[in-house]
Amino acid sequence: MADHEHDSHNTPYFAVFIVLCICTAISAAADYIDLKNHVIVIVIVMSVACAKALFVMLYFMHLKFEGNWKFVLLAPTVILAIGLPLALLPDIGVHYYTDVAPQKLEPTLEGHAAGHSEHDAPARAEH
Repeated sequence: MADHEHDSHNTPYFAVFIVLCICTAISAAADYIDLKNHVIVIVIVMSVACAKALFVMLYFMHLKFEGNWKFVLLAPTVILAIGLPLALLPDIGVHYYTDVAPQKLEPTLEGHAAGHSEHDAPARAEH
């Protein structure tokens, strides 16, 4: 049998840890600093969160060293991740519902104009 050299992956775990700590500090600083535009804070925090997730997946889950077959496995997940929000968009994303709960609406004058009040509702139900 031929000797096979094992290619060891010299992953710089400590360097990745430092990068993750720096990303956490950036995320906390962006939230701590009083920026007038909250959209900028959201973009910064979400970008840092995506970068941290990428570092964890690449180095700690060893996806950097895998072959291209990982994309075949991820394709259905990406399709579902894009398809599910698109499928729910007509019901949830496009707000044709009212934001006001019916319980919080002002009472209408229809019930009071007819001479009925909320207290005689059981009396009306008996008739």
